[in-house]
Order: sequence, then C-alpha cells, then structure tokens
Amino acid sequence: MRLKDKAILITAAGQGMGRASALACAAEGANVWATDRDGALLDGLADHGIRTQALDVTDHDAIAALASELPPLDGLFNCAGIVVNGSLETCTVEDWDLSFAVNINAMFHMTRAVMPGLLERAGETGTAAILNMASVAGSVRGLPNRCAYGASKAAVIGLTKSIAADYVGSGLRANCLCPGTVDTPSLRGRIASAADPVQAEKDFIARQPMGRIATVDDMTPVVIYLLSDESRFVSGQAVSVDGGMTI
Repeated sequence: MRLKDKAILITAAGQGMGRASALACAAEGANVWATDRDGALLDGLADHGIRTQALDVTDHDAIAALASELPPLDGLFNCAGIVVNGSLETCTVEDWDLSFAVNINAMFHMTRAVMPGLLERAGETGTAAILNMASVAGSVRGLPNRCAYGASKAAVIGLTKSIAADYVGSGLRANCLCPGTVDTPSLRGRIASAADPVQAEKDFIARQPMGRIATVDDMTPVVIYLLSDESRFVSGQAVSVDGGMTI
C-alpha cells in the first residue's frame, strides 16, 4: 500500500474531490482524518476507517482545536475551496473577501496549525507532504468571469512555492494540484444555476481539449502520488491535471 500507516488530514472531504481523495488514501493504507463544514456530508466515511470531524476552515479557533487533537501528520491535503463568478467589475467585495477567506486564508491557518507535526514526521521519516488545491484558473491560465477565484488560486500557488522553498532542506514538501474542469457537486451547482444549463454544460466540455469533463477518479491517482513517498523528490510544483487545457 502506497500510504501505509501515514496520518493524513483532508479538508472539504464531504463530497467531490475531497471525499474521493479521502477514500483513495484510506484504500492505500493511510490513517485519514476527514473534515467538512457540513458534518452530515461525512456520513459513510467511518465505514472505511476514516475519522471525521465537522470543521469550518474559516474558523481559526476551530482549526487550532482540531490541530491540538491530531497526531503528527505525514500529509495534509488542503482541498477546501469555493468558486464565484464575475469579472473585476461584477465581482462583489463580499465575493472577493469570501474567496480569499476560503481558498487561501484557510489554507494558511490550517497549514500553520499542523506544521509542527509535519516537521516532526519529516525529521523522523525523511519526508512529509503538503498538497494544496489550486486550479488551472489563476497564474497558470486566465479564464473569463473568474476574477476572485483566479486571483485566490494564483495565491495558492505562491503560498505553496514559498512553503516549498522555506522547508526544502527539512524533508517537508509542498505541491499544489491544478485541475481543469472536474465533475463535482460544485460544478453541477454552477451548471444548474446558469440561464441555460444545457448550454453551460456544453461550454464546460468545449474548453476541455480531450472532449470531456474530468471525473474525480482522474484526480485521485495524482493526489496519492503527491502525498506518497513516490514523490519524495518533488516539491514546489503546480501539477496540472487538466485534460489539455494548458497545452
């Protein structure tokens, strides 16, 4: 098993890529702690040996409380994030602030809270891993109507590279995953809220050169790789899994 006995924390694990990653990590032998703002979405994960905890990643006190109860971690997957629509002119201040609160500020606070344990494990085993959820929408590629989202995801890449540079000599690695369009409840919600949902889905598919939207199962093998010892010489990378969007 590629993650045998590794302690891994995954945020936003109630659905979509977070849930799929929690299940995939557990199947590879990891001891997984899964959180989500909506605790009800975590139902069923305990059947796979996954420990669950309701957590609002924008609540700094709750993050600190959870970190105090965790063992030293071998891996952290900051998966929590939101997508808001809008250009610079149409993006509201509230949407801008919320995007940064969830997509980057929460990542900063969570990583700081568990950093001592990550460094401890890196010192003991020679390697530990941080994986942050970024996107091709950001510093990798600009997409229309993604002002706050793209800016916050670009910040994720910057934070990831900063962590990688600061701790490269310790054995602690930091990388980020940059998906293209993935079929998740979040995407389905955006499609359903469009003026023409049928056309909206066609538009999402059209921007994928491979001719289809990704599934979560297209993402989880890369998540496993970046959290495992197989990637022990990989750090500071923004790994695109985008169906050819950035060719």
